[in-house]
Amino acid sequence: MNPPVIEPSRAPPLRLPFRLFLAGLSITERLAPKFLLPKLDAGALIKSAGVNISPGAELGLRQLTASLAADTELTMFGKLSVYWDFVRLLRNAAQIEEKLAKNPAIAGAPVIAPIFILGLPRSGTTFLHELLAQDNSNLVPRAWQTIYPEPRARDFSAAGDRHVNIVNGQLKFFGGIAPEFPQLHPIDAESPQECSEITAAVFQSLRFDTTFRVPDYQAWIDARGHLEAFEFHRKFLQVLQHGTGLTRWVLKCPDHSFCLEAIMQIYPDAQFVVVHRDPMKVFASVAHLTEVLRRPFLKNIDPVEIGTQVTERWVDGAQRLVDFDQHGDVDPARKIHVHYDELANVPMAAVARIYEHFNLPLTATATTAMETFLKNRKSGGYGGERRYVLDRFGINPQLLKPQFSPYVSYFGISI
Repeated sequence: MNPPVIEPSRAPPLRLPFRLFLAGLSITERLAPKFLLPKLDAGALIKSAGVNISPGAELGLRQLTASLAADTELTMFGKLSVYWDFVRLLRNAAQIEEKLAKNPAIAGAPVIAPIFILGLPRSGTTFLHELLAQDNSNLVPRAWQTIYPEPRARDFSAAGDRHVNIVNGQLKFFGGIAPEFPQLHPIDAESPQECSEITAAVFQSLRFDTTFRVPDYQAWIDARGHLEAFEFHRKFLQVLQHGTGLTRWVLKCPDHSFCLEAIMQIYPDAQFVVVHRDPMKVFASVAHLTEVLRRPFLKNIDPVEIGTQVTERWVDGAQRLVDFDQHGDVDPARKIHVHYDELANVPMAAVARIYEHFNLPLTATATTAMETFLKNRKSGGYGGERRYVLDRFGINPQLLKPQFSPYVSYFGISI
């Protein structure tokens, strides 16, 4: 049975407390002396964080802040958010390095055969990540761990945990500022989080180009590559796995498609689950989510520019998936392809196929946990497809389809 189609309504209005909050910030921006406003240049942020960072991270921060200054007009909420977020990222990176320096056992523990989920955005990768996270033999980076990088014990209880409560409060607040976000991308502190949140700590992440308009930074990171980012990524996973008794990571991010060379160099035994879906069914949703994410942070958002950005990016991303499958250095035993229809209609069959392909035991306990997860999720974990107006984002399906035909044809994607 296919998931139901949900016609989205207009963006819900902000509740009064959040309207008043944003209005207060706007007044503050107009009236406050400039020296009281947050300084968003790299030097000031590093000084505020009070830490030492790697040369690569400092270069990334300088590129990013320069692009923000040149390419983006931030709201007052955006300025405050950038300040506190970047200071946190700087401190998190320093904390990871300190943990490794103090305990050589952490740095000496390998990250063995991690499983990377990749595919077009909005193609079911998040759902699959959540489903595989139900197996307590799998490690996934939780949302709270990307903010407070600490191991999560096997007997961990989220109830009453201080960090979980703080992050849930932050997510609830953001849901008030961006009321469409919880519907488009449900997440709580315990949800599996994307790898772009990890690499953001060294300011070499594709996460920033979604939330902000930073084309100069994006061009820089595309030219630089992602090797240093994934060297830090490995350190982050080493810290999170320490003391858990677990070593099997399941990792997800659509942006993995652009980082495969670095991933294969840092994790030469990596395994891959590639999820496929008709591109025409994802792009308006991707563009809409990008707009929703940017709205609290940016002024003067151009939907057509967003539509151009996401479609051009993923025409390239789709071709990279074809190239990856043809990559002679990756043993077919290390990768498996899953289609959206299989995930949506028979998710446990897809899971069984993945485990069998990688020769992993699918225990009765894990199966029960996954089935319970599905039972508690509407439409088997899918909240339904939402139809957005492509014209609003300047997306012309007739012009776009031919650009994706090599991808669709190569993987036999149903359209």
